[in-house]
Amino acid sequence: MILTIAIFIVILGLLVFVHEFGHFIMAKRAGMAVEEFGFGFPPRLFGIKFKETLYSINWIPLGGFVKILGEDGQMSDNPLSFGSKSFTQRFLVLVAGVSMNVVFAWLLISLGLGLGLPTVINEGEQLPANATLKSSSIAVLEVAQSSPAEMAGLKVGDRITMINGERIDSLEEVQTITKQIAGTEATYEITRGETKMEQKITPRANPPADEGPLGISLASVGLVSYPWYTVLYKGIIATANLVWSTLTAFWEVITNLLSGSGPGVDLTGPVGIARLTGDVAALGFIYLLQFTAVLSINLAIINGIPFPALDGGRILFLVIEKLRGKKMNAKAEQVANTLGFALLLLLMLFVTIKDVRGF
Repeated sequence: MILTIAIFIVILGLLVFVHEFGHFIMAKRAGMAVEEFGFGFPPRLFGIKFKETLYSINWIPLGGFVKILGEDGQMSDNPLSFGSKSFTQRFLVLVAGVSMNVVFAWLLISLGLGLGLPTVINEGEQLPANATLKSSSIAVLEVAQSSPAEMAGLKVGDRITMINGERIDSLEEVQTITKQIAGTEATYEITRGETKMEQKITPRANPPADEGPLGISLASVGLVSYPWYTVLYKGIIATANLVWSTLTAFWEVITNLLSGSGPGVDLTGPVGIARLTGDVAALGFIYLLQFTAVLSINLAIINGIPFPALDGGRILFLVIEKLRGKKMNAKAEQVANTLGFALLLLLMLFVTIKDVRGF
């Protein structure tokens, strides 16, 4: 548990640092005075001031911030303030955090493609040119609730290597053997990361529809790598696909909420993500690398939503200001951002309570 928390804090801190560094470096390039670059939320633990900027570490390690002079709309007559700069300069500062998270995900994915990323291998399908298959195994992609697999403790990413002492080399073998022994207890050898374990599981003879005897979804998964001179380009394609699929998933959640049918997915907060981090870390470094890239993309998209207190909300206010041809009411914008932040905290509290109850 302590190791899981430590890994989670390191990953979160890294993602927050990358995001806020984007705002910071772009503000500096635009000639804005940055008053504070903080990791975590106050109260402050300690800080070091260098030139005009205070670099602080705060007690609540669930975020971070860059405080730019006049970012609240005040002091627009000061040439070092946020409000004194052009529309383009302010826009680039606001979008820099989201952009840096996407760039960071691209670098992580590119590194993973060089080392070998977990990839679903369809039977009979040829690998792309220059691709190398380092290893392959039958891995668990999904575990149904209250299924024999869940009761036995199987998790996503686990690999089935043996059944009743018989080595497993293909997806078809797992399916055939499992059907043959349905209704009787069997010994499944499971590999999780570098750890091997044996689990006693009784496959169901008459499983619910679309679940199967074990209640799991399986696929042949291999570590696929590419030559170093191709990984940056292939990383761009993989990152673009990840951004698109994540945007599609977010859009489905939003439309489901607006239609009153619920989110349609299981929303999770910091506690749930910390638990997922522990599960992924148990699978190995490359899985953790891939997971961090996914989190970075999610952080970018969430911050890009046009909601007050988020980067997307501030960009929306900036665009409205540009279309109107005059400054936004600073007090009204501040109130909107404060209310938006409060709503986000309430949502985080609600999701966190749900996550804690789910343990």
